[in-house]
Amino acid sequence: MTVQQLIQQYNLQPHPEGGWYKESYKSIEHISADALPERFSGKRVFSTAIYFLLTQGNFSAFHRIKSDECWHFYAGDPLLVYVLQPNGTLHIVHLGNNIEKGQVFQYVVPANCWFASMPAPSSSFCFVGCTVAPGFDFVDFELANATALSALYPQHQNFITTLCR
Repeated sequence: MTVQQLIQQYNLQPHPEGGWYKESYKSIEHISADALPERFSGKRVFSTAIYFLLTQGNFSAFHRIKSDECWHFYAGDPLLVYVLQPNGTLHIVHLGNNIEKGQVFQYVVPANCWFASMPAPSSSFCFVGCTVAPGFDFVDFELANATALSALYPQHQNFITTLCR
């Protein structure tokens, strides 16, 4: 399996935060706005899922969304997911298939946390999936500004400037 095969097989397109993606599922049913927390501006589908591909030298820039996002490892090499908790704690998750090295197949990024990802230093490519509930909507997506995020979390400025566009 090669990067080009994955891009062609799944019809992956460039993602605004970096990497390649394709929506693989979007619920046809909706949750009404009055049944959702106030952070949502309108109705949302129950759930969405995407395929996501990153290659060495590329990264998914720091961003946040208003829903929980479950990451799933599928193929390739380990992916590092950087999650900034509201209290300033930086959690680095190793998504992969080597449980003896502490890698996990799934990880949930909590709603409203800033997060970014990049292939581990020895990784060629990482093919993963992301499932979001309530479903992803670009109106809930916020791409980080490195200066503003570094002002909030100065202790993590190196990671922030590396993983922002």
